[in-house]
Amino acid sequence: MTIAKGDKLPDVKLTKATPDGPEAVQSSDFFAGRKVALFAVPGAYTPTCSAKHLPGFVENAEALKAKGVDEIACTSVNDAFVMSAWNKTDGSDDITMLADGSGDFAKALGLDADFSAYGMGQRSNRYSMIVDDGVVTELNVEGPGEFGVSGAEHMLGQL
Repeated sequence: MTIAKGDKLPDVKLTKATPDGPEAVQSSDFFAGRKVALFAVPGAYTPTCSAKHLPGFVENAEALKAKGVDEIACTSVNDAFVMSAWNKTDGSDDITMLADGSGDFAKALGLDADFSAYGMGQRSNRYSMIVDDGVVTELNVEGPGEFGVSGAEHMLGQL
């Protein structure tokens, strides 16, 4: 079953990339009591993710926060070290990187995808969502090979 608007996020362990190293965090704790703009990418450093998806959220971070977003987070089926390095090279302090190393969060959302044909194995679909106190209020899932509705610009129009 795929997560839908109005659903509560599943409680799954993620790993937050911090300057001091990986930090375990439960999704229920991370999303509790605030509005989070979450976006997911198939992989850190991949072409569309690095050229369009992450940069759009970096460029629009202030505008998203001005519209009531408390935190902007990115998740990917990568480890926390890769997510931290990607944030250092292409991201900003405005983006919290949440590693979903085993893909448990993507699977629990029903938004996992098989990228084996590209040598990447099991990953996450590209999507974005607005989560208000753990509940999905907007959900934007891309079709295979697409980028548009999951971008920061689209999300700004939803807030």
